[in-house]
Amino acid sequence: MQLISRTAWGAPATSPAAALPSARGVAVHYLGTRYDSRPHSQCAAMVRSIRASHLANKQENYADVAYNYLVCEHGYVYEGRGAGRRSGANGGTAQNTSHYAVCALHGTTGQPSDALLRGLAEAIAHLQQHGAGREVVCHGDLTATACPGGPLTSWVRAGHPLPEVKPGAGSTRHTVVRGETLTAIARRYGVTVAAIASANGLPDPDRIAAGQQLTIPKATAPARPKVSLARLIAAAKADPPKTGTPVSYSGVRTVEEALRAEGLLAGQYVDGHFGSVTVSAYAAWQRRCGYTGRDADGIPGRASLQRLGTKRGFDVTN
Repeated sequence: MQLISRTAWGAPATSPAAALPSARGVAVHYLGTRYDSRPHSQCAAMVRSIRASHLANKQENYADVAYNYLVCEHGYVYEGRGAGRRSGANGGTAQNTSHYAVCALHGTTGQPSDALLRGLAEAIAHLQQHGAGREVVCHGDLTATACPGGPLTSWVRAGHPLPEVKPGAGSTRHTVVRGETLTAIARRYGVTVAAIASANGLPDPDRIAAGQQLTIPKATAPARPKVSLARLIAAAKADPPKTGTPVSYSGVRTVEEALRAEGLLAGQYVDGHFGSVTVSAYAAWQRRCGYTGRDADGIPGRASLQRLGTKRGFDVTN
């Protein structure tokens, strides 16, 4: 997640909003007014203006910017109230204590960019790792409003999938903003750090400066990982191995990464071994797909695995 902290975009370091250690889920918002595309260098100012308008709203009496996080069209996630703080955007006390709030810097016309959707998905996953439950809803599900508009509503209803990084048509130019790293820039454009460093003759990839112009080379489409259902089932039935035993099947890690992205498996267990914790995580995925009883025993089946692969970027083979 390409996070821009409160201090980096010009807010006090800590939000004064009330603490809310956990919530049922996350509500997705948009601006609800016309919003024209702008260079990323202007996005921080937009976030500041949103916070200023909220603080000036004496009727609502906001303590801070109303959202927990805001996401710009370039895929950057701006820390609003942050994790563990009560939202002020969902329509009332009950709604604000039941769900955190993430706002897309997207207007009432046009389609959200893939970068924006990716940033939203990452912000949601971050909140789910810090107190939010699995429920992801539209603002309009909590109160009478059209927010977050048709395209984003459809995206939420589809399970808020993470878009694939698409190859570029050619090289482009990028202006470094304060707080950016080459790793974050490379992730945004779907290229490697080494490729950017080579294209720009950077002797030290760890040293870039705000305002610096970088040439971003054309991205190449990565091959989608393939996971063998038969080998995965065998691993699920054989693991966990004894300490030090080699990984039984490399495709296990691909599935574990997908389960982690779904918020079902802690990072410490993404180790390539389909042990008891991974079995429990996969059973939770099966239940999320609507399976019960023996059909949700944590041993992968083709339908549930294909659904996970479609959402998280891998293909299933025999």
